[in-house]
Amino acid sequence: MSVIVLQVFVSLMLVLGSLVLFVWTVKSRTLDHADRLSLAPLEDDMKTQPSKDPGVKS
Repeated sequence: MSVIVLQVFVSLMLVLGSLVLFVWTVKSRTLDHADRLSLAPLEDDMKTQPSKDPGVKS
């Protein structure tokens, strides 16, 4: 019977910890610019590509 009590206690602590981390993330507003950060790797690729291929003559 004590194992069930321990499991309930641990599961409640995990839920409470998840809620605390969720509230902290929302209050710190770290996800407000997620859409801009998702496009950041694409900007680097565009800057490194040459505008014209040196092997092709125009």
